[in-house]
Amino acid sequence: MTTMVDVARCAGVSVATVSHVLNDTRPVRPGTRAAVLAAIDELGYTHNTLARSLVTSRTRSIGLAVSAISNPYFTEILQGVEAGALEAGHSLLIADPHDDPRHERKVVQLLHERRVDGMIVAPSAEPAEMVGYLARCKVPTVFLDRLVGHGHDQVCAESTGPVRQLVEHLADLGHTRIGLVAGLPGLSTTTERVQGYREGLRARGLPFVPELLAGGNSAAAGAPDATRRLLAAAQPPTAIITANNAMTIGTLQALRDLGLEVPRDIALACFDDFSWADLFTPRLTAIAQPSKELGAAAVRLLLARLDDPDRPPRTVRLPCAFVHRTSCGCPEPAPSAMPPAGSPAAEERTRTL
Repeated sequence: MTTMVDVARCAGVSVATVSHVLNDTRPVRPGTRAAVLAAIDELGYTHNTLARSLVTSRTRSIGLAVSAISNPYFTEILQGVEAGALEAGHSLLIADPHDDPRHERKVVQLLHERRVDGMIVAPSAEPAEMVGYLARCKVPTVFLDRLVGHGHDQVCAESTGPVRQLVEHLADLGHTRIGLVAGLPGLSTTTERVQGYREGLRARGLPFVPELLAGGNSAAAGAPDATRRLLAAAQPPTAIITANNAMTIGTLQALRDLGLEVPRDIALACFDDFSWADLFTPRLTAIAQPSKELGAAAVRLLLARLDDPDRPPRTVRLPCAFVHRTSCGCPEPAPSAMPPAGSPAAEERTRTL
């Protein structure tokens, strides 16, 4: 078996220098680094990560616990986490807590028992037991997408302002009865998006009508019933906002089953954009979250915590983008007025509309 001594002899350097190249523990001159890497390739040396972890008490691995990994939003977050971890030389262990507080606690413990250096967790609506476990065991943790209160490292997107923007946009189009299909009670994202909904109504002088707010439990399966409840109101909404992409699918299903056409019969706008939202007819007006950036930011925050365990906790919020399409009832822009996708003009249009 090839050893670090063999690599050092082949590269003409000390064993310590080989160790610094492998572990990034000290700067090494580019020429020397290149010689070491060439020797590693030539000899087929494999770094013994387990042995190193026994010496340093670090495994260079991160645990990621997020629910609904099949959801495009969390899939993109996963891509951001994976890219950030790989760039930093860390492996990733992934588990799905299924938004179940009891399962969440077990999942976190299993990841901890795998000796991960730290965790990134999207908490459930009742995270107290899981948060308590992590605190007792002093596991470096970053909470992702959903906040759990002060005193923790957390990364999330803005929610209140973007939903307010959707309400104001629909109100400016003449809608005075705007419904909201809200998320799972107890999630910070649900609380903030309901707050944004109410702020938007207040900003346009519209009353808050309780029967125009229905919970869809953050799931496609819960949204159709919520949508039907909204439309069964004595004075039903003429526009609906859905508070995440899964509920958008459920709402569209309910509207189709009821024979309602968007936006002819009812306007629709959604929180969460997704790659195929532009393929619907009509195209979906949406709030786009910076999913991959959220994942990458969570990794950076966790690595900073690992490097400095005593640093003050931070909450990082990233801005969203309002993507203006046609499901809100606005006309399709003329082809000549639409800049090519990916061009600077197109990016500017997305930011400013």
